[in-house]
Amino acid sequence: MDLMNLSLSLAIAALLAVVLAAGCAGILLSPGENSTPAPPDGAVILPAPRPESSTSVEEALRERRSVRAYAEVPLALADVGQVLWAAQGVTDDRGYRTAPSAGALYPLEVYVVAGNVVDLEPGVYHYRPGDHLLARVGGGDRRADLRAAAADQAPVGEAPATLVIAAVPERTTRKYGDRGIRYVAMEAGHAAENVYLQAEALDLSTVAIGAFDDDRVREVLMLPENMTPLYLMPVGRPVPGNG
Repeated sequence: MDLMNLSLSLAIAALLAVVLAAGCAGILLSPGENSTPAPPDGAVILPAPRPESSTSVEEALRERRSVRAYAEVPLALADVGQVLWAAQGVTDDRGYRTAPSAGALYPLEVYVVAGNVVDLEPGVYHYRPGDHLLARVGGGDRRADLRAAAADQAPVGEAPATLVIAAVPERTTRKYGDRGIRYVAMEAGHAAENVYLQAEALDLSTVAIGAFDDDRVREVLMLPENMTPLYLMPVGRPVPGNG
């Protein structure tokens, strides 16, 4: 082996040693813009979403109603996870979700303000679609605070949990300009209707609420300034006769 080939072989061996060492240390790959970060400490792994139910799409469409009174019973964690999956769950290995998105840019972020959910401590949680988990944002039952931010609407304070559909509009407007704002609003509507239909299939109820103080909702959820709340959707078991 001549000197040049020997030097090249040594260089390759040294590079491989560095790569292997980095891999063993868990730093081989640096997260990119589209990477899914590691689950945070204390994350709540949700039960896997169910792929089917005994309720047809047609039946769910026919029976879907806005309901503002809920029975005083807790929600199952699996039901919370199923409703979150319906709103923004990942449906294939390309990252596509349950609701359509202009340019597959996915500006929506979904939060849960939980107060009475089995196996879930009261608090504010951020749904991570790629991992189907909840990352805790803050502890404590914040339902009363969220109700106050929503013009004191009773369902927000009385439901076992409320979904908050928010958006980072810049994810869409940086490609589509001002018209992207319209696309974000459309997408929020798609996700909200998915929540309605999934709730119906689970014998749950919800209502889409748009009357609230944006800044106060941001404060309750500790949202960043570039994120805009669009919907509050209380979820619970319906009180008989209040559909």
